[in-house]
Amino acid sequence: MWLCLFVLCQEVPSAETLLQRSIEYHDPRGLFTTRPVELTFHDEMTDGSQRRAHANIDVKAQSFRMTRQTDVEIGVVVNPDACYMTLNGTQQVTQEMRDRYRLSCERAMMVRNYITYLWGLPMKLRDPGTILEAPFLDDFEGQQVYAMRVTYAPDVGGDIWYFYFRTSNCALVGYRFYHDETKGDGEVIVLSGEVLGDGLRLPAERAWYTHQGNEWLGTDRLKSIKVSSH
Repeated sequence: MWLCLFVLCQEVPSAETLLQRSIEYHDPRGLFTTRPVELTFHDEMTDGSQRRAHANIDVKAQSFRMTRQTDVEIGVVVNPDACYMTLNGTQQVTQEMRDRYRLSCERAMMVRNYITYLWGLPMKLRDPGTILEAPFLDDFEGQQVYAMRVTYAPDVGGDIWYFYFRTSNCALVGYRFYHDETKGDGEVIVLSGEVLGDGLRLPAERAWYTHQGNEWLGTDRLKSIKVSSH
């Protein structure tokens, strides 16, 4: 009886308060947006293969570099002065190879945005154009959580996101996105474990599933975090 009353009367924080508490948990010193951060991670695919990657993210300097190893090594460089991709360490490749591995500035920027956004959550929810809706209590993977619907200004993005936070400490435990919420498309991402690096706390594993059929699409595994001292 009293437990039910407690759950029903539990105060849900405002969107700004919830986000602030979550950021204070994951990045209390504000390192992700002020210091160069190095991440090493492996992506496990459905066929059992792994893609090893190393990313250098410097949000303040607007600099991004990453190498990803599959059957070849793909490099990505984006900064205020350059935007390109490499194949096995060189830009001197044939047009056939450029087409096969999608080596373009446009692709490099897409990779930069994707990696920086996902590994930078929940801090990236402070980006301009992010629209936070009022949080509410919900269930995610069998646990009660704070849920928050997030949309974006038209010039930023069109997807609809839901983020889920542990009620005890506002740690991010998962999220989902829809291209068209009425169709139930998109994917759900379940977070587990933690990796600590110089005061920055990020999820150790990020498992991806389809909304329709709950099909596993792959898992990202963070191996290490290193934050530059300057």
